[in-house]
Amino acid sequence: MKIGIIGSGKIGGTLGKHWASAGHNVLFSSRHPKELGSLVKEAGENASANTVEEVFEAKADVYVLAMPFEAIDRLSELYAGEYANSVILDITNPYPERDGEMAQEVRDANYNASEYTATKFSTARTAKAFNTIRASDLKERAFDTGEKLAVPFAAQDEHSKETVQQLIEDIGFDAVYVGNLSDTKIMDPDEKLYGMSVDKNELLQAVHNK
Repeated sequence: MKIGIIGSGKIGGTLGKHWASAGHNVLFSSRHPKELGSLVKEAGENASANTVEEVFEAKADVYVLAMPFEAIDRLSELYAGEYANSVILDITNPYPERDGEMAQEVRDANYNASEYTATKFSTARTAKAFNTIRASDLKERAFDTGEKLAVPFAAQDEHSKETVQQLIEDIGFDAVYVGNLSDTKIMDPDEKLYGMSVDKNELLQAVHNK
């Protein structure tokens, strides 16, 4: 798959390196792509450094939202003609202390953060994953040959579900389907699944006992 990483920080950068190792074509992005040289070098021949505009123009199969939550509005409007029919994999979390008033409004609303993202990126197919995992576990437990960690995910339709399940499993985690986007409250900050590092059976138990 061609995967565009929007925001190449700790989580986005680590995911991109893992997917490049798994054989996917990874397009890292930054407002200053020259600063991504060391990241691309670590990721290897399947990765490249790009501007955000270049990544959206590349018509990727999947766009991974790995930037601060407050950038969702601007990105969705600015590149509205570029991501139609792609999968939007939202790994963001609304943190009011960082993202401001709009994040607090989403956390207080009668919808959840993934539904907000799907509304903004309405021509794409939205899924949610990797927003609950600790950065250290994402880095160290990928491709684990022992006891695999489980990653919860949700998806808007069957295509986005199959795509994201594959992306989770391709880097050595067990994928646990939580449901559609309306079911992702359990994955949000301060909720039951947030920060959990457990195997598939324990995660399933937590999901079913919500």
